[in-house]
Amino acid sequence: MTIATLITITEPPVLQNIHQLDRKSFPPPRKALPAVWMRSGTSKGLFIHQRDLPESIKLWEPILVSAMGSAGGNAKQIDGVGGATSTTSKVAVVAKSQDPNVDVEYTFIQVAPDQAKIDMSGNCGNIASGVGPFALDEGIVRAVPGQTEIDIRILNTNTRQTLVETIRVAPDGSFQEEGDFRIPGVQGSSSPIKVAFLNPEGSMTGRMFPSGATQEILTVDSPSVGKFDVRVSLVDAANPFVLVDASSISTTGYLSWPDPNDKIFISVVEDIRRAGAVRFGLAADVETAGQVRGTPKIAFLSLTAEDDKEAEIQVLAFTLGKPHASLQLTGAVCLGAAASIHGTVAWDMTGRKGNDRVPKHGMSLNGQQIASPLPIGIRHPAGVIFVETVLEMGHEGEVNVEKVAVFRTARRLFEGNVFYRA
Repeated sequence: MTIATLITITEPPVLQNIHQLDRKSFPPPRKALPAVWMRSGTSKGLFIHQRDLPESIKLWEPILVSAMGSAGGNAKQIDGVGGATSTTSKVAVVAKSQDPNVDVEYTFIQVAPDQAKIDMSGNCGNIASGVGPFALDEGIVRAVPGQTEIDIRILNTNTRQTLVETIRVAPDGSFQEEGDFRIPGVQGSSSPIKVAFLNPEGSMTGRMFPSGATQEILTVDSPSVGKFDVRVSLVDAANPFVLVDASSISTTGYLSWPDPNDKIFISVVEDIRRAGAVRFGLAADVETAGQVRGTPKIAFLSLTAEDDKEAEIQVLAFTLGKPHASLQLTGAVCLGAAASIHGTVAWDMTGRKGNDRVPKHGMSLNGQQIASPLPIGIRHPAGVIFVETVLEMGHEGEVNVEKVAVFRTARRLFEGNVFYRA
């Protein structure tokens, strides 16, 4: 006996109607931005061609905030490529210059690790040191066949200042990355990159000493500790810095100062920075100054140990309210310039060891260098950085900072696309 069974096969509704679904129910395609991730000096950041970003700079913020992982205000930047610190949350936007006297233009962008916010108020010298290598590798500038070294003129659009980077060229015309030069705070060695800041005075204010004084007593009204005075030099060279004589701060009742892990001390540092911003003329009041954390920057200066044979001065710098692991390159430039000018806190500090002071700055007269600079050693938490400063005397005897040079290294870490939601 045969039993017949009728089986009805019904196509699953999802498969049957897939072509009838509303396209709006699908998630949007991933948004990709071509980028290179580089270690540049003691910082890391995204290097991007300006042509790959919207023409309007106002549209850059949501893209870069998302790419770095700061969109949700999560300081860990888990959902992005940022490294959860200010030194690993940076961007360089690079383009070929239309100015015949400049090779490359570069815009620096600091992405806040803990806020959905960018800061374009100043330059970053560490990130700037990678612009030359990036430009050479990307074909924005080209070396002549057989050339082993090239000078690249770079305009920083944030400050309208020009840098000249001297980098080594590989036989194939790309950046010669390998070498035996080392910088504090970075493992291993690479080829040296000489970064010379030309005429760094007045990067934001138009004057090296915007307040008119090489040093002064700054009165600070702190919500944490009350009103107090501190000795400072307000110097604008490469970036505006509040250079503080650390010994001038009263430590009565605060035996741990200057301890960068002391929350009250950190709040006082910010109070000084805000008061300095007002004195600089960069903010109308301390409340307004608190809205821009990137500039002015602040650094505490102190004497080196008597047996320190490498450095003439010691510095503890801060970035976005936290102690810097080493020292901003623009900080080294600013400090190197200040240490060469009589009357600044830095000048006084480098001359306190009791030895006969011999000027280490170079000198040029009417455009001709008549004395070569000697390096000044600046000790920071990661080691010592050396700067070379050349002063220029004009026709009427006025003295200006002609250039300050520092040495960095850089390395390309990866290249491809960074994805963002914006």
